[in-house]
Amino acid sequence: MKKWLVLLVLLCSVGMLGCQQQSASEQQTDSAETPAAKPTEQQEPPKQTESTKQPVGQTEIIPAPIPVINIIDPTSNKLIHTLTPIDLGYEMDIAAYIVKIEQFAKELARGIDGKAGYDQRMVLDRLDEHGNLIKGNPLILLRESVLVERIMEASASGGTIELPIDILESGYDSEDIPHLEEVAIASYTTYFNPTDAGRNKNIELSAAAINKIIVGKGDQFSFNTVVGPRDEANGYQPAPEIINKKRVMGIGGGICQTSSTLFNAVDQLPVKYIERHHHSLDIGYVPKGRDATVSYGGLDFRFRNTANAPFLIKAIYGKDFLTIEIRTAEKYVDVFK
Repeated sequence: MKKWLVLLVLLCSVGMLGCQQQSASEQQTDSAETPAAKPTEQQEPPKQTESTKQPVGQTEIIPAPIPVINIIDPTSNKLIHTLTPIDLGYEMDIAAYIVKIEQFAKELARGIDGKAGYDQRMVLDRLDEHGNLIKGNPLILLRESVLVERIMEASASGGTIELPIDILESGYDSEDIPHLEEVAIASYTTYFNPTDAGRNKNIELSAAAINKIIVGKGDQFSFNTVVGPRDEANGYQPAPEIINKKRVMGIGGGICQTSSTLFNAVDQLPVKYIERHHHSLDIGYVPKGRDATVSYGGLDFRFRNTANAPFLIKAIYGKDFLTIEIRTAEKYVDVFK
């Protein structure tokens, strides 16, 4: 009995030892699979590879656009000029900038270096020998001060502006045309030597140029614009003319008799003189101070019809005389009184 009891105790002891060894083995396996973490102060951040690096956020700076002014011709709707204010000193010296803009507007209106500007004198309508209408051209004016104001308003931010152009047509009604020769409301006659062939030819040609010109209400008449160049190509002849208090030979001498005769006729009407000049010597065919000298490309005789009605200029060239009549429709006679 004791023998069996001792054997049983031995078996139990062996079994318990095996269980303890198995538990220790499992603990070692778990330790191997899960290594102990190092203390916090010894940990290093994981190294980043090129594929794991995150880009640093950046803000792209886009420069503000430079203000530009586009100038449009309203009659054609075309771009005629582009201004960059900053290049003209807008942000550096405003006073100098304004001077540049004023000069730009002046050149655009009046022209520069032989290139015509926008401003054009009125070429008045006229009647031919059969009474048919020959159309001229309207008065065109570019308002320089208004253009400067528009450019200044757009200089800070840029934009598109239109040229401030005034286009003025002749001031008469088409139904008046057949009646404009009905009544003579003014007339003046001057005389010349019939033997002076060259001079008289010049008077005849210039008189024909102003004959049957229609001057509407508010219209501007320019002798140089109506008559045009006085040169050999247009049939004008050499004749004496007055230059700097001396009588010299020149092409077109004598046409001042036409312009002076016209002055003395229209001076009887309500007109406003825009330009008129005197000769440097007495001329004889009109009283002293009653002349109007002209030279193409220089001195001009210009006036505006301030009456509220149109009139017609009629030039009558004779053997030794020139008569200028101012005529109008009978219904307008009282307007000119």
